[in-house]
Amino acid sequence: MKKINVAEVIAESKFNRFHFGLLTWCFLIILFDGYDLVVYGTAVPLLMEEWGLDTVQAGAIGSYGLFGMMFGAMIFGVLADRLGRKNVTAISLILFSLFTLLCGFASNATMFSIFRFIAGLGLGGIMPNVIALLTDYSPKKMRSMVVSIVLCGYSVGGMLAPILGIVIMPSLGWESIFWFAGIPLLFLPLMYKQLPESAVFLARKGRKEELFKNLQKVNPNFTFNGNEEIDTIQEDISKVPVVGLFKEKRALSTIMFWVAFFSCLLMVYGLNTWLPKLMIEAGYGLNSSLGFLVTLQGGAIVGTIIIGRLCDKYGSKKMLVPMYASGAIALTLLGLGGNTLYIYVLVAIAGAATIGAQNIVQAYVSQYYPPFIRSTALGMASGIGRMGGMMGPILGGFLLSISLPIEMNFIVFAIPGILASIALVIVREKHSYIKTSIEQEKEKMKEAKLKEIVE
Repeated sequence: MKKINVAEVIAESKFNRFHFGLLTWCFLIILFDGYDLVVYGTAVPLLMEEWGLDTVQAGAIGSYGLFGMMFGAMIFGVLADRLGRKNVTAISLILFSLFTLLCGFASNATMFSIFRFIAGLGLGGIMPNVIALLTDYSPKKMRSMVVSIVLCGYSVGGMLAPILGIVIMPSLGWESIFWFAGIPLLFLPLMYKQLPESAVFLARKGRKEELFKNLQKVNPNFTFNGNEEIDTIQEDISKVPVVGLFKEKRALSTIMFWVAFFSCLLMVYGLNTWLPKLMIEAGYGLNSSLGFLVTLQGGAIVGTIIIGRLCDKYGSKKMLVPMYASGAIALTLLGLGGNTLYIYVLVAIAGAATIGAQNIVQAYVSQYYPPFIRSTALGMASGIGRMGGMMGPILGGFLLSISLPIEMNFIVFAIPGILASIALVIVREKHSYIKTSIEQEKEKMKEAKLKEIVE
């Protein structure tokens, strides 16, 4: 009976209509994920004025959503490897869309904070599962590129928030930009119908026919008659999936990934929340300051696409280490000021090296770990990262409250970029684990042959 190697069929496929459909849906999901996250930073100057909030209180409200994201990433990341990535993605989308929409109807800071926390649960669950699903079905030679393109949706959404803020907030108020977050609820039924479930989950549940149909779409050269068997797919036999992140000499690398996520997300969320306010403090008007937020996201898009392509060619680690370091340099120089064009260039570089780097490191992690703990790995790293993300708005609010020189604010946000760069230097190369796995397989074959001889 013929055995089908699922990973091999997918790895050897060429980008086609199936991949394009998957990429499109995931791009839209991540677009609204980015919009919902950045929308608070767009509205925060008006919220502070209307509700009489100081910078520390506004920073705390921004962190409630990130607090929810921390739990959402960990809980939904682990659950997805058990319940299916498609199901958990749908649940996450409902949570973040519905409750961000409800933020537009909040009448006070307490109600707004509760809605942001619940929306954060969904926001945290989206990213690990979308990236894992993309990695599951993408051709091997362009996995980083496919994930990078989709994660540009985060920055497109991040640009839409301040653009809509500039256009509609003056006439409709801050509430209006939160109402747009409900749009994903309209296309949820069609999305759920068309998104595939992960191959590992289908194999585990014995849904062989559905799996083979997906494989035919992924690789049209693949044919089956219904009698084939699925080649053994490695699964996590432990009851606690997180334990798998520390097996096979992955412990140090896992911790370093967590440090990188923590450091980078501190920069990302700190800048997304406070860049407009920091630029206002530096003497720019509100619309100009929101323009810097658009530039930050634009830089992230360009950086993600260019570096994502180079990652497939030269390796993610080689690209990410200097990328994090360049972000720290750009932020430091940003605080020293200069002419407007120069400042815009630095903001774009900062966007590429913070948001862009965060996009690419998630693609790196998704390929670093085996499929059966892929969502768990991304969920845990994202969850730890959200702790840094929570500190970003609070730290920015605190720095503004003590009236430090503007350059010191930027230097403080630059330091985590150096830490992230150092952490990735320490990450072990993936090939060492593959080699270990091959050696173990050879040892098993030798033992089997010896057993046959003895018998």
